[in-house]
Amino acid sequence: MNFKIHGVDLVKETKENVKVIRECLNPASDRQKSYSDLKRKEIEYQVSDRVFLKVSPWKKVLRFGRKGKLSPRLIGPYKITERFRPVAFRLALSSELEKRHDVFHVSMLRRY
Repeated sequence: MNFKIHGVDLVKETKENVKVIRECLNPASDRQKSYSDLKRKEIEYQVSDRVFLKVSPWKKVLRFGRKGKLSPRLIGPYKITERFRPVAFRLALSSELEKRHDVFHVSMLRRY
């Protein structure tokens, strides 16, 4: 027997398959979210707080003291001078970083 699926039947079968796949993905997605939420913490910074700044994006551009494994992961502390959004902050940077952009995402900051 050689069956061929035509037009409407093909669309109907595809929709059913997509529905089954989505139903299977939801529990897996919820489980992954619950695991990642355990590690996630909400940190609120205020203007005039002091924070450390993460160095990793600048590793190849600027050198802070040492080279290689011994190079610092965080620099600072720097004072927060302005808050743009819940996740964007302007810092009062030192003279060695004055040519750098002074607005940073909250993921780049660590509490002092």
